Formats: sequence, structure tokens, C-alpha cells
Amino acid sequence: MTAAEQISVGPSAVKLSVKDTVTNKIAGLTLRGMPYIPHGLKRLALGGRAVVIDGNTLDTTMQLMLAGQKAMGIDGLVADDDPVLSRAQLEVLAAGYRQQIPVPGVSELTVDGAHGPRAARHYRTDEPDAPLLVFFHGGGHVIGSIDSHDDLCREICRTGRVHVLSVDYRLAPEHKAPAGAEDAYAAYLWAVEHAAGLGADPKRIAVGGDSAGANLSALVALRARDEDAPRPALQLLFYPVTDYVGHTRSKTLFAHGFFLTQHDIDWFTGHFLDGSELAADDPRVSPLLADDHSGLAPALLITAGFDPLRDEGRSYADALRRAGTPVDFREYGSLVHGFANFFPLGGGSATAMAEIISALRAHLAHAG
Repeated sequence: MTAAEQISVGPSAVKLSVKDTVTNKIAGLTLRGMPYIPHGLKRLALGGRAVVIDGNTLDTTMQLMLAGQKAMGIDGLVADDDPVLSRAQLEVLAAGYRQQIPVPGVSELTVDGAHGPRAARHYRTDEPDAPLLVFFHGGGHVIGSIDSHDDLCREICRTGRVHVLSVDYRLAPEHKAPAGAEDAYAAYLWAVEHAAGLGADPKRIAVGGDSAGANLSALVALRARDEDAPRPALQLLFYPVTDYVGHTRSKTLFAHGFFLTQHDIDWFTGHFLDGSELAADDPRVSPLLADDHSGLAPALLITAGFDPLRDEGRSYADALRRAGTPVDFREYGSLVHGFANFFPLGGGSATAMAEIISALRAHLAHAG
């Protein structure tokens, strides 16, 4: 192929330019080599300079990754204004440093969505009667997929010794809010009904996700309470989107240069909410603005110090605490948005994920 290379994304094929394909593949290969670069050599490559903002020092591995992005002309998470191309580019990048972490079993299946079946992937642990985590990927409700978060789900399954059910919910702009949340809730109810058939403990079903996926998880927990459905055993919320109307200090501090940019946030929000049936301040998209945060599933809520979403994550933890909902809140000050997917790079992301997965296992051991 001389002009373009095809990549399969979902049911359709998308053409990426050779430049975009090569750029993303080079980025992936560079990231794959990151764990093998000695810390001192990373500091040398960065000229010995550290990034300190708001009392936090940026993790060296994250700093080098961001410097590499900048050198390659990549600014932020959204690679192209066309959602289909942006999805494809993320898939190429994620595939470039995927580890294919071994787990006892992986199977493709379908679960209930709000309007028909949705694809899902079950990562099986061989531990008897282990808990089940129903997982929703991040990507601003516009990009991301089961495949882009495959390594993360594998790592949670392997290290946490839990079943993981990763769900392919509908994305914007083809499906505006609240389509994804409706799919997420339907998939959660499917998991409640079918957990035993997956080999999991039906009394210990958690929901979780990163960013937009954490937003969906929080909304599932709220709806389960409001509709008197079985309450999740836990909400695992990695740097959640909780408030689409708030203007926080962290959004100003980290508007540019730290993987998720203000441009990305605006782009995601426009595709997700413009023309939808919900306003940005509707609690069905902004869980922080719900009238009542009591009686919800316990939360393991994670934020990153160099993340525009940091402050709304903090605020959600505070709202849950004030309402009497148990919260294990952990902030990793040296890391950026998206760090849950960066554990293969080593550094602070790997350390953080080991701690978080250990905490997840501990919480679920005492659930039910």
C-alpha cells in the first residue's frame, strides 16, 4: 500500500495515511522499550529537568513519554478531528506496545445492551468463586475499545485474581448521551444474572472503568440504587469524569501538555452532548451533580496529580464521603491522566497499578 494502510476497527475498515500509521507504530515501539531504559538515562535524556506543578513532581517515565509525544508532533489524546480516524489511530498506538498478558482464559461473548446485544470480552481467573469486575473503557465516550484496554483488563484479571467482563458500549457521536450509560446499566444487570455461569461469585460483582468508563460506572451505581437493583460490590473509578459544567483549577493547570488536554475534553464533550437529549448539568451524565450520594456502592476512587480531571475526582470522593458512602480515595501525584494503561512502561504507573489492584482485591475479599 503506497498511499494508505487499512486498519480494522470494529465492523469497518478505516484508512490511515502512511504518515499516521508509521508515527503511531514508532510511538508504540518507543513505549515498548521504555521499561528497559535506566532511570539515570531517562533523566539525562530530559536534560536533568524536572516538572513540578502544584507541589507534585512529574514521574520521570511520564515526562519522557510526553517529551516523545511532543517531538513527534502529537498533542493530546485526540489524534484527528474525525472520530473514526481518531479511534483507528488510538488502536494502532495501543497495539504497538500491547503485551498480551497471559490469563487462564479469554472468551468473546455478547451481553445485553439497552437496544440489543453488545460485544464483550471475559477474562477468566482460575481462582474458585472469584469476584467479577464489569469494566467500561475510557475514551471520552467517543474513542477507545475493548482492544485498546485489553492489557489493562488482563493485568487486573491476572494480578487481582478476579474475573473481568469488558463491555463494548455505544459511542458518540453516532450515539449521543445517554446511550453509553444505558448500555452499561443493561450490561451490569446481565452480569448480575449470569455471573455464576461465568464462574464468578454472584454476590461480588463490581463495576469499574477509567475516565469516561469511570463515569459510566458511577452512573451504574447511582441507577442501581435508584431502581432498587442489586448494588455493586464496589465502584472502581480511575480518574472519573464527574462534572461536565465545572471549571476547576486542575483544568486550568493541566490544559496542555499532560496527555489529556482541554482541546480533547472540549472535543469529547461536543461529540457526546451536543444534540443529545441531556444537558451538561444533568446528573445522568454528571454524577457529581446528583442530589443524593448516599446508599451507593463503596468506591475505590483514583486520581492523578497532573490530570485536568483531578479536582472533579476529588470533589466526587468528598461528595460520597459526606453522604456516608465508603470511599478509599487515592491520588497519585506524579502521574497523568490515562496512567492505568501505561503500567507496561514501568515507573510510577506500574507501581501505582500494583497498589491499586491489590486494594481492589482486598476490597472485594470483604464484599458480599
